[in-house]
Amino acid sequence: MKAALALAAAAPRTDDVPVGAIVINKDGVVIGRGCNEREAKNDPTAHAEIVAIRNATERLQKSRLDGCTIIVTLEPCAMCAGAIAQSRISHLIFGAWDEKAGAVGSVWDVLRDPRSIFKVEVSSGVLEAECAALLKDFFANK
Repeated sequence: MKAALALAAAAPRTDDVPVGAIVINKDGVVIGRGCNEREAKNDPTAHAEIVAIRNATERLQKSRLDGCTIIVTLEPCAMCAGAIAQSRISHLIFGAWDEKAGAVGSVWDVLRDPRSIFKVEVSSGVLEAECAALLKDFFANK
């Protein structure tokens, strides 16, 4: 989580919300990194999770990330939760809860819905205070 926090904190100062994500393989090696780039790239899909998943799949040259873990500073939205499931990531770890758009327990629970075709292990609240503080500082300055 500290690596994801460092990505979020070091992201270029744009209007992008400071969220960082990393993908690690089963051996704990970082294979993908990302931070929010929506505003910087004018791309509504450029959330940190999507950027990190794209980075990992490009590196591995395959679309499935079986056995991998994604670590993200903010609870994923519905789009990102869907991408996590579609990429077959096995484990999600996130820090701060997103009470407005979270889709892994706050507003919806896409990944643990009994109707989901792919199950993802979820760990939440990891370094929650640090992750939330970065977001609070960002929005306080808006």
